[in-house]
Amino acid sequence: MDATTSGTPTIQYHNIPDQSGTAIAAASVPTFPRQVRHCFGDSSPGEFPLAANPSIVLHVLTACNLDPRDLAKLEATNFTPDYELSISELAALDICQKRAIFKPMTDEECQNLKRKCGGSWKLALRFLLAGEACCRREKSQAIAGPAHSIAVTSTGVVYSFGSNTSGQLGHGTMEEEWRPQQIRSLQGIRIIQAAAGAGRTMLVSDAGRVYAFGKDSFGEAEFGVQGTKLVATPQLIESLRDIFVVQTAIGNFFTAVLSREGRVYTFSWGKDRKLGHQTEPNDVEPQPLLGALEDVPIVQIAAGYCYLLCLACQPSGMSVYSVGCGLGGKLGHGSRMDEKHPRLIEQFRLLNLQPMVVATGAWHAAVVARDGRVCTWGWGRYGCLGHGNEECESVPKVVEALSKVKAVHVATGDYTTFVLSEDGDVYSFGCGESASLGHNTAAEGQGNRHANVLSPELVKSLKQVKEKVVQISLTNSIHWNAHTFALTESGKLYAFGAGDKGQLGVELMNNQTERVNPERVDIDLE
Repeated sequence: MDATTSGTPTIQYHNIPDQSGTAIAAASVPTFPRQVRHCFGDSSPGEFPLAANPSIVLHVLTACNLDPRDLAKLEATNFTPDYELSISELAALDICQKRAIFKPMTDEECQNLKRKCGGSWKLALRFLLAGEACCRREKSQAIAGPAHSIAVTSTGVVYSFGSNTSGQLGHGTMEEEWRPQQIRSLQGIRIIQAAAGAGRTMLVSDAGRVYAFGKDSFGEAEFGVQGTKLVATPQLIESLRDIFVVQTAIGNFFTAVLSREGRVYTFSWGKDRKLGHQTEPNDVEPQPLLGALEDVPIVQIAAGYCYLLCLACQPSGMSVYSVGCGLGGKLGHGSRMDEKHPRLIEQFRLLNLQPMVVATGAWHAAVVARDGRVCTWGWGRYGCLGHGNEECESVPKVVEALSKVKAVHVATGDYTTFVLSEDGDVYSFGCGESASLGHNTAAEGQGNRHANVLSPELVKSLKQVKEKVVQISLTNSIHWNAHTFALTESGKLYAFGAGDKGQLGVELMNNQTERVNPERVDIDLE
């Protein structure tokens, strides 16, 4: 709002002498027309352009207690402000330029991103930060795949262990590994994101390149007939060379990737236009997911059993689109119908909820909202929706049992759900098979450690690690026994659940096939 029209007195931070300040401004600064600020929501207050308010800059510099060396360094930068931007826009652009995926972008690419995000650097920054928050991009991470596991350190070094029947560990062999082994062929390449499917692994580098190994197929079912060629070392996916990729997701019958600009591409499962395009199952060319998403920036993708969720970041707020198989109501539209093109899930608007993280299980899905609420929907078998029953929900429904918990992350698997709270507590519910819920703290072999849990319960065994948990990953497969990873703030990794193929990264004794309580994996991801 303009202070001169509102009656609010103008605040004077410093009295700058008119003679020198006016002379400088007249000599070097063009007349600055008042513009309307790009902001979140529908309000449109006035701008605070740099050219019109040099006193604000002086106030900031003098209020920061800078010493002479700091001021000398500032002067040495030869910083030339863009007088067409406000101070807030200038600050947002500067923060954007510090993001790893933004740095390599050309001026034209930067402007296109800004336009797609709503015409503001503040909105572009929100888009970048949202993507980093929901995917742990450029941070340490652990992936509990179907019988094999991937761990990525904060510096981008990759370790793998577990089943290796298709070369999915990337070590050049087909031998199982019961301890984390570094993928040596990736030395010099920094990996920022990983995905693990049945017999297949995909990795994304900080340069936007995608490497894959294991089954050489983008669309094979977990037990399919195609993909007979096996690749035992990471290979660059040539068809994605011209797309700067920031995330991959492996679903059943298809693969999806997300570009830096927020566009989604899919491989396979399109012969009957199930994903909005018509291609053969062995097609290696990425197809853009268009329709409603043609000009909508996406920050996260999540692939389940024959369906895909896309988290969108628009000027009006965050939203979720779904496409694919609607069995069990997992698309969230109030029916069990398939969707061949991406469709907006309307229920979040009715709940007055801003989605911030999406997760897809085999048959159900979940979302964490900005205010910490958790929504689940889809097939509720074994209590995986957390509503105290096994009923299906065809639209997102708030998990009332977590009303006093502020959630920040959610992970889903085959009829299993984990919720991570702001203070690092972990809750789980759903199918207790393979002891992957982590609830039984009794001695090995005692008690019913396979009990199903219909409502969220605190995973007390993770409280014993006495560290804040920052990531949970669990197996998302209908054909493999599940295991779970918990990553702590200091980079320690704990594992529990099925371990018969070495996927826990720890040795099992006396013919054991699983671990009930979390056990430390011998690897430091920080």
